Amino acid sequence: MKKINFKVVIYIILGLAAVFALDYFLLRNTIAEETHNHEEHSGEEKEKEKEGENSSAAKEVELNEAQFKAANIELGTFAQKNLSEVVNANGYTELPPQNQADVSVHVTGVVSRINVIEGQQVRKGQVLAIVESPEFARLQEAYITSKSNLEFLKLEFERQKTLSEENVNSKKVFQRTKADYETEKARFASLGKQLSLMNLSSSSATGSMPLVAPISGSVTNINIKIGSNAEVGKPLLSIVDNSKLHVDLLVYEKDLGKVKPGQTVRFVLTNQDNTEIKGKVFNISQSFENDTKSVAVHAEILNPGTSLIPGMYVNALIDVGAKPVNALPADAVVRAEGREYIFILEEGHKEESHDEKEGHDHGDGHNHDDAHDEKEGHSHDDGHGHEDEGNMFHFQRIEVKTGTSQLGFVQVTPLQEIPKDAKIVLKGAYYIQSHLIKSAGGGGHQH
Repeated sequence: MKKINFKVVIYIILGLAAVFALDYFLLRNTIAEETHNHEEHSGEEKEKEKEGENSSAAKEVELNEAQFKAANIELGTFAQKNLSEVVNANGYTELPPQNQADVSVHVTGVVSRINVIEGQQVRKGQVLAIVESPEFARLQEAYITSKSNLEFLKLEFERQKTLSEENVNSKKVFQRTKADYETEKARFASLGKQLSLMNLSSSSATGSMPLVAPISGSVTNINIKIGSNAEVGKPLLSIVDNSKLHVDLLVYEKDLGKVKPGQTVRFVLTNQDNTEIKGKVFNISQSFENDTKSVAVHAEILNPGTSLIPGMYVNALIDVGAKPVNALPADAVVRAEGREYIFILEEGHKEESHDEKEGHDHGDGHNHDDAHDEKEGHSHDDGHGHEDEGNMFHFQRIEVKTGTSQLGFVQVTPLQEIPKDAKIVLKGAYYIQSHLIKSAGGGGHQH
């Protein structure tokens, strides 16, 4: 049997031990590095989560009076709006023909005076301009002459009538006198009617004709100037009365069955400030408008303003149901962190005046006493003081869920209970949100 070389065996064992020691060392370094990387990554995630929690936890913000005024914040409450059961329609503001008038002449003349300017308010019967013509003088002269002849013929007619009844003269003379009298009476009535239509004087032949306003309203067009020829059938001035302005909405065939007289209409002027105007349907056309396959729905305006004029384009909602919901202006809702919020005014306190502050003990180095600091929970060591003395406004951020949005309003449902009389920020919510983010980053008070 061959002898075992112990020296070789020892070398083999030592070699294997060295290999195992090297593997162990490398493995240990790898595990340590992975552990270090994992801890760094976890630390970053925790830091981000902490920042997110701080941002999410910041639900209150405080503004001083100067900031409140600078943000133009408007407060209000929920409005009841029907945003679901509605018919959308577009249209224009229209004016009935009986509220529009053109001023013209029946006889050609020359303009000698103009008493109004465009845009001026006038009343019915007011003199707008003066037109002169020889024809007017001849017409007035004919009227005065006819009046004199009629008086003579009337007396002659009565005399011949008496003589005829007494058989003093022939019937033929009486009949001729009667015919002359009736003819002149008809001519006199015709001339009087012409003078009345042209607003001419019947007492003297002046040759001047006043142009009077047929309706009350606003002068829109003046197509004449001094010395212009006033031609028959040509409008010289135009007047409109916007007090009877209404809206013509184009409703398509598929929605026509839902619309009925008496329904409420809400519309906004597209090119104005989106102020909501209310109306009511009073008539529905019985024919399609041209080739649009839409029908004109006429709605009166319940709260007209001075800014309304004919021809304005409108977007409208016709309420065909009766399910109002709580709604707020779209600007009242802010979006942050993937959620939707509104702000409500919590409370306000009057900041102490400078004189009152001097009366306090300043030995502790604080502007407010300890009890006030404990109550408010503010830290005033951040180096930021209030810019302005006066009322302080506290706002709380409330998470909400939004629904249907129409005409600048959106359905809003708070996800927590709020007071019924809560003062909600209707305008300026984005300013408060930006101030909240700044405060959460360490630039302001923490609540």
